[in-house]
Amino acid sequence: MPAPLQFAPPTALEYFATLVAEDATLSLTEAAVAIAQDEFPQLDTQTVLAEIDQLAARLKRRIPPDAVPVQRLRWLNRYFFQDLGFAGNVNHYYDPRNSYLHAVLSSRRGIPITLAVLYIELATQIGLTARGVSFPGHFLIKLRMPEGEVVVDPFTGNSLSREQLDELLVPYKRNRGLQGDFDAPLGLFLQAAPPRDVLARMLRNLKEIHRTAQDWPRLLAVQDRLVVLLPLAWEERRDRGLARAELGLDESAASDLAAYLANARGADDHASISQRLAGIGGGAAP
Repeated sequence: MPAPLQFAPPTALEYFATLVAEDATLSLTEAAVAIAQDEFPQLDTQTVLAEIDQLAARLKRRIPPDAVPVQRLRWLNRYFFQDLGFAGNVNHYYDPRNSYLHAVLSSRRGIPITLAVLYIELATQIGLTARGVSFPGHFLIKLRMPEGEVVVDPFTGNSLSREQLDELLVPYKRNRGLQGDFDAPLGLFLQAAPPRDVLARMLRNLKEIHRTAQDWPRLLAVQDRLVVLLPLAWEERRDRGLARAELGLDESAASDLAAYLANARGADDHASISQRLAGIGGGAAP
């Protein structure tokens, strides 16, 4: 009698790859939860999603069926920021756990982008249209209401006026010469961020934390996800190659760096990366 077929479960990276394979089927919340599986291999994403659904169900029971969108928004804000107590982690902003949704659910503390992902999921489940906004330096939430758009700061729970948003933009515009004749309109900075872009920003937050700490194994795990998520972002392939080189993985590092050089010929760091490639035995620049 033939032995039963054995199927190995997907790795955390393979699971993430299936979640982000197509934009049309990309579930932001599930993929965001899955990011934590590198650090917490036993994490069950479906259990975390069920916990979020339970929070949404409790909120739904509180909202009258005939509540209009602005009333639903008030119920959501009271529930999320007051009753559940979600808030920004002011004291430990750069703690990696702020980027793990299951940890944010437990502690009720996070950074703007993880708080926003949870808020948007609850908003969607009660019938509101909410999207993330990759505002410079601070992730925001935009809600489409019959009376117009409402912008919420997920770190504080405050709704932001146009004047406040303009004020937040001043340092960014000043540093990039986007003032006077070259001023950019506010609306340009309030475009809704696609789920893939939100995930990339989450991963890049972790990337910066691990790179600053020179934690190469954790950085490599993040870079693997960024390469899967953004296969044509050659700078992520470069950075994965550099992380691999730090870990002595010369053959795979050379492959990444060579791919970067072949696809980013006009990059400012082309010469320095070429030298690094040669230094690990990868030959001269293509």
